[in-house]
Amino acid sequence: MLHQPERTVRSSRLWQPKRVLVTPSALARSHGRVIVERVEALGIPVERLASDRLPLERDSDARGYYAQAKSTLAVVVAPPSKLRLQPIAPSADWRVDLAEGCPAHCSYCYLAGSLKGPPITRVYANLDEIVGVLPDHLGRGVVTSKSAARAGEGTTFEASCYTDPLAIEHLTGSLSSLIERFGRWEADVQLRFTTKFAAVEPLLGLDHRGRTRMRASLNPAEFARFEGGTSPVGERLRALRRMAEAGYPVGLTIAPIIAAEGWQDAYGGLVAEVAAALGDVAAAGDLTVELITHRFTPGSKAVLRSWYPGSDLDLGEAGRREKRTRFGAVKQVYDAPTMSALRRFFETRLAAELPGGRILYWT
Repeated sequence: MLHQPERTVRSSRLWQPKRVLVTPSALARSHGRVIVERVEALGIPVERLASDRLPLERDSDARGYYAQAKSTLAVVVAPPSKLRLQPIAPSADWRVDLAEGCPAHCSYCYLAGSLKGPPITRVYANLDEIVGVLPDHLGRGVVTSKSAARAGEGTTFEASCYTDPLAIEHLTGSLSSLIERFGRWEADVQLRFTTKFAAVEPLLGLDHRGRTRMRASLNPAEFARFEGGTSPVGERLRALRRMAEAGYPVGLTIAPIIAAEGWQDAYGGLVAEVAAALGDVAAAGDLTVELITHRFTPGSKAVLRSWYPGSDLDLGEAGRREKRTRFGAVKQVYDAPTMSALRRFFETRLAAELPGGRILYWT
């Protein structure tokens, strides 16, 4: 049993959408009706649409259009493409989507330019159909299923690629349902999710049986201005510790690592804060670490500059190099000297202050 230090746990902020839409197809699903009941129980009115088309017309005021979209939740049915799971290296074998879109306001958001249409948060009502395709993927992945280094994780499913599932859990209950289903699934599997939020209370008492790993997505407090609407870093670390005390395997996603002025002191302070909060968890032998550097595409750069015109996040190309994905898309990553300096810093500092932490990958 992990030692639980004395602390005051205050309630994390919970997102309250200003507008909630539900399509007829979503209402026809039992989980869609559950979501609507949860939303209405919070006193949030729900618009029941006459068709499956979402009434989100583009406005000439780009900032107003963005603000309206980011404050909108839509309960919809996931399209057939979401039932054809995609690999999600280097994180996990397969991507399983519970939603698409996020209520946070991160000025580096990797979803910008990736998602089509307005940045509303779409949550999926056909959870049973999504879960129903998972068994077909057992043992078929390449990241953990067939990896000697990570084979102990079994077949892994990542639930936080196109959303932050904890940010919307109080509205959907989808993450809790999936965790419990993995707990009952007698197979060599692991559900994974990463979050910038701290409202873990609904998850603590679930019968997860160790088959779900939560990771806290972290950046130093000095860079909090790039992560609007999220829980403070200290809250995320306390939430991660509470999950570890509830028997969940846990980890860190330090991302995106930003090589801004003073980054060594900022990230050094972050690692020290993690060590103070979770050093004994790491020493127990199962704290994972994922290290992801900041990158952007031409499309995401254009979108982010329109969404956050006042941000001082460096989206210039000095100190960058082009990298092509396996699909031929171009993204800007840090140049080789910067990457080497960043990697050397993190590997050295983590080994010194979190010696039990296991780095899964660097990218």
